[in-house]
Amino acid sequence: MRSKLFVPGARPELFDKAMASAADALSFDLEDSVPESGKQAAREQVADFLARTDITASGKLVIVRTNGTDSPHFSADLAAMAVSGVWLLNIPKIESVAQVRDVVAALEQAEAANGVSRPIGLLINIETPRGLRLAAELAGAHPRVAGLQLGLGDLFAPNGIARDPANVHATLLTVKMAAAEAGVFACDGAWPDVANADGFRTEAEMAQKLGFIGKSCIHPRQVALANEIFSVPEAVVDEARRIVAAAQQASDQGRGAFLFEGRMIDLPFLRRAEAILAGASQAQA
Repeated sequence: MRSKLFVPGARPELFDKAMASAADALSFDLEDSVPESGKQAAREQVADFLARTDITASGKLVIVRTNGTDSPHFSADLAAMAVSGVWLLNIPKIESVAQVRDVVAALEQAEAANGVSRPIGLLINIETPRGLRLAAELAGAHPRVAGLQLGLGDLFAPNGIARDPANVHATLLTVKMAAAEAGVFACDGAWPDVANADGFRTEAEMAQKLGFIGKSCIHPRQVALANEIFSVPEAVVDEARRIVAAAQQASDQGRGAFLFEGRMIDLPFLRRAEAILAGASQAQA
């Protein structure tokens, strides 16, 4: 999921265009991009589109961002969006383990009512100070939690925090370590200035170096940048392949740590090489 393109639920004329884009994932939004008066219509439009679209053939990962758990629209969102073809539900402003478990219980009921056989995962937004402080607990709150997504706009702007590289890096690292503790992925949030490609690149490259799998995009022109930055170069994949082969040879000789092209390789570096190969295999599937 190198690129995750937000698609406003109130703009059905954009749905087919988004599906034809180069984005790895589409995140249909029922929250911030939809005015209060248009919530029901947006929900119905997204549900209708998903019902008549062959998601598997598209190759896209489909995500739906619901309204918050304290919203009067949340239950209706779950009832309409807990359907086959939806990979993840993106839940905003989660701040407690109890909230996560309540969402799971409600989601299980909605899936049962809709005859969904493959459990839908949760992508938890980290976008409040409390959510950031408890990020590791939220990530590990339930097996349904697949990943954490950072929302810097909601986290920084209301609290007077400048969106400069030092502050962004500190927050990215906190979220990544929380995700790593729980064994789930971390996805970067959106860059709001569509015209500023350099700003998007700076944040995306920072997130990539910290182990994030991809970045959210609010406009199709950001997708190519995200795909470029979060793609693993073939040279890196080839090196990982050689490391794994060298590790097998060392193991056959009764050795654990070993020298590889002048570098000491032990278990953490081997696991990283194996993860790179696994990711490359999934990308080709």
